[in-house]
Amino acid sequence: MKRLLLSGVAAIALPGMALANCPAVTMADMGGVATGAFPQQYELSEFEAAAGCSMEFSGYEGMAALNARIKGNPDLPALADRLPSEPLVVVPYASVGKYGGELDVLSNATEAGTSDFLSVRHVNLVRYSDDLETIVPNIAKSWSWNDDFTQLTFKLRAGHKWSDGAPFTSADVAFWHDNLMLDTNIFETPKDYVTVAGETMTVETPDDTTVIFNLPAPKPGLLAHFATHYAQGFQPKHFFGQFHPDINADADAYAQSLGFENGYDAIKAYYGNSDWTDTPSPMLSFPALVDGLPKGTHPTLESHIYVTDTTEGRYLVANPYFHMVDTTGQQLPYIPTQDEVYINDNEVRILKLVNGEIDYKSQSLQLASAPLLLENQEKGNYSIYLKPEITMGAFGFNVTHEDEAKRAVFGDLRFREAMSVAINRDELNEVGFFGQGTPLQYTGFSPLPNGVDTSWQTYKTQYDPAAANALLDELGMADTDGDGLRELPNGDKLVLNLNFSTQGIAGQTVELVSQYWADVGVASVVKEVTPDEYRSAQSSNQLDVSMWRKGQPLAIVLGNNELWVPPYENYFGNRNAMLWAEWVDSGGSAGVEPPVWAKDLIADINALQSAPIGSEAATEIAGRMVKAMTENLMFIGTVNAPAPIYRNNDLKNFTEFKTHSYEYYRTYPYRAAQWYLDE
Repeated sequence: MKRLLLSGVAAIALPGMALANCPAVTMADMGGVATGAFPQQYELSEFEAAAGCSMEFSGYEGMAALNARIKGNPDLPALADRLPSEPLVVVPYASVGKYGGELDVLSNATEAGTSDFLSVRHVNLVRYSDDLETIVPNIAKSWSWNDDFTQLTFKLRAGHKWSDGAPFTSADVAFWHDNLMLDTNIFETPKDYVTVAGETMTVETPDDTTVIFNLPAPKPGLLAHFATHYAQGFQPKHFFGQFHPDINADADAYAQSLGFENGYDAIKAYYGNSDWTDTPSPMLSFPALVDGLPKGTHPTLESHIYVTDTTEGRYLVANPYFHMVDTTGQQLPYIPTQDEVYINDNEVRILKLVNGEIDYKSQSLQLASAPLLLENQEKGNYSIYLKPEITMGAFGFNVTHEDEAKRAVFGDLRFREAMSVAINRDELNEVGFFGQGTPLQYTGFSPLPNGVDTSWQTYKTQYDPAAANALLDELGMADTDGDGLRELPNGDKLVLNLNFSTQGIAGQTVELVSQYWADVGVASVVKEVTPDEYRSAQSSNQLDVSMWRKGQPLAIVLGNNELWVPPYENYFGNRNAMLWAEWVDSGGSAGVEPPVWAKDLIADINALQSAPIGSEAATEIAGRMVKAMTENLMFIGTVNAPAPIYRNNDLKNFTEFKTHSYEYYRTYPYRAAQWYLDE
């Protein structure tokens, strides 16, 4: 039986002070304790054996008050009844933390510019360690593959509970897969990550703590998917099952008694009709129903949970049942509350950062803001870290544009080649990125896989306005009215609408590229819009040119095919060829049939995901994919450059990130649950 300390003792603990029989081990001072099977963390029994101790647990003294703010939660039980039987022991970076304070964060708007904040509390079955190479346990205690990567088995933690105290078991993983991801009432077509070469997986649950994914073909990258993707491989069956007709015969009647149209309407109110974990909760989207609903938002395994959700922002409190503890037995997170404010004006956001009003920010910060942020570090009591991006700004001409004349031009490779060589990337780097970046072409991978021809990175990146003009002349795009600007071959005026959001690409990049294209006679109008406006236009095939950051490392591509299948990314990214996507999704019954090279890419990504990692066959397939994507210029690359990461100096146990990246899910590898505030 583990002994418990009084919560009040834990609340007054100071950094570095041991609270229990187990030593206050940190990454800065391991105190002679041997490292475990995975970096920077242990299973409980593993740590107790390594440290020669019996861990005593303690918690935040104000947890009962926080729990009372979570709509629908029962009274708070003792900590021993809230932790799993074997919690995950996290080794803090610099010091054992202290409870208290409030994490102040800044997003653009609901579902806009929020992923860095989502990543602070994020969990999934596994995650990448901060070396961005080693996958380590998280929600799952362990995993194993069969010999040919067609069966992935996870072991869960006995006694793990949802944020409302209900048991978390293998049934919650099976429910997520079978009743949400594969239910056509929720997702019209299955997401690529629950398919292998276009075929769906199956899930077995032989007991409460064992989950077996059976794959129709090898897909070793499935594990990396769970380590990086925002979509969590589990959902609370005990809650959503009330509304699901396959689980509860009275689901529709129950949902209707709460004011919903039917059970699926209730599920979508809480879960959305997307796998994005940031859809508006009923607190925002159904305020008239909130008082009569069983919960304000669905139960979670994350470190924090919403208690308010408005158009101005959200407020979160710590999950009373969170599964992590530090090396002295203190339940994480240290920071009990989080306040997220929405400000869609980039200049206002930067001002709040300069004034030191925010604790952490990376998303939507562009290198153009770095000089001002760096200049005010000392006055604002914050630090700026310039870290390399995995992605870069890329432009995609709408090859399935609704305007047939534009579609014909945008779909002609000569036009896309002209637009690529018309960009002066060296000047763009100097002016827009202070000379800190590298001019590159978009290849689909970032970085290129080992063994792939690196010359593709500079394909059609030379600044050659003469070649651009010659290609445009060849297309029949003449200046017929003498205003210095070219018309479409049919004589119609051509003005590109360059709508952009600073969340996705720097405004200065768009302005400079617009000028380069004007220099070869292609007119455009630059307009900044909100992320929601941009995404709405992109989804409805209304953009002339898509523009957003783009690129993924091989580790993610092996589990997620979205960059290689029309429309070449999800709702939140840089998409193109929307009517090709409609053709693919409909099995050829609607939309526009893609060219052969695009259909070959679909076959190649499926083959790559099933090939042995690092094999000669995998390298050959990746090389074909890079060639097809790059030489067809579906997306035109610009400059890969670093970007700022902002951290208030009062935020402790903050380690420098390796990258400024969404691709590894921002803070997720850096263990934000062990951040604490020393104010």
